[in-house]
Amino acid sequence: MQIGDILDRNAIAIRVKAADKRQALSRIADLAARNLGLDAAKVFDALMEREQASSTGVGHGVAAPHARLDGVERMRGVFVRLEQPIEFEAIDDQPVDLVFALFAPPNAGAEHLRALARVSRLLRHAELREHLRKARSADAIHALLVQEARPSAA
Repeated sequence: MQIGDILDRNAIAIRVKAADKRQALSRIADLAARNLGLDAAKVFDALMEREQASSTGVGHGVAAPHARLDGVERMRGVFVRLEQPIEFEAIDDQPVDLVFALFAPPNAGAEHLRALARVSRLLRHAELREHLRKARSADAIHALLVQEARPSAA
């Protein structure tokens, strides 16, 4: 599975305003609803339910919220760069400004976990995070994520 298979250019938003985690997840739910044909309230509720189990803030200013939802037929993603970092209860206690949300079908098992692992590995790279923070457009962010996710040539 490649990042380009799950993340459409239209599912990327930059300069997103959010005062807190709840508002950030609401913005993500709205973006997912518009781009994936889902109900924003259901997406928001699913993301909040997952966050209540434990924070999806993975460190270094990155969060990877995720949910399984009716109406999702394959793994899909939404990427948001927040205008200002927010408290997200991340594992390193650092505020979050880069959010890659994943949505899976209700019956997705290993595929869901593989996608989460792939996103986490990808965003672990400090240089990529810096480029994502400086990118001026959704197209630039998409290109960075797709390019960085390609396997290296042997």
